[in-house]
Amino acid sequence: MLTLHVVPDAFSAEECDRIIRLAAAQPAAEARLVGQRDHDMRRADLVWLDDIPGTGWVMDRLIDVVAEANRQVFDFALTEFAESPQVARYGAERQGHFDWHSDIGEGALAGRRKLTLVVQLSASEAYEGGSLEVMPAAHRLTAPRALGTAALFPAFALHRVTPVTAGARASLTVWAHGPAFR
Repeated sequence: MLTLHVVPDAFSAEECDRIIRLAAAQPAAEARLVGQRDHDMRRADLVWLDDIPGTGWVMDRLIDVVAEANRQVFDFALTEFAESPQVARYGAERQGHFDWHSDIGEGALAGRRKLTLVVQLSASEAYEGGSLEVMPAAHRLTAPRALGTAALFPAFALHRVTPVTAGARASLTVWAHGPAFR
């Protein structure tokens, strides 16, 4: 079943704040998309957690959340996490956003993405706009904005982040990989 699965309190408020502070202390890279010519499709700054010492606990938690959600809901053949989790910052100063897309894409790793997990790191009152919307079929679902909530969905589902119009939204994303869907 195509769905948006929600895990409330996947991370505590203190853990979300800690992740944001760790990421903010690192140089951020402007988000780029492989094979994408439309450079305005995404406006965000990224930091990869594998580049930050002392963040192994974050990946341990993400693995646990994905394993439980996959058992309960998706039942996908998952084999690994082949890409580093990324912290994204979508700021109002650039109307941070990410237009409709799926996470299965070109390249050896993106082609094996099966499950996407996005954790809400910012308090909902810290920004306006910036909604994570998922379109698993012919309808649009909006992920909850509660701090620490994880939203999981198939990597092939269309989704977007609407433009941030005030403040800044921070999120944590990771993909679980496996053999091609068939």
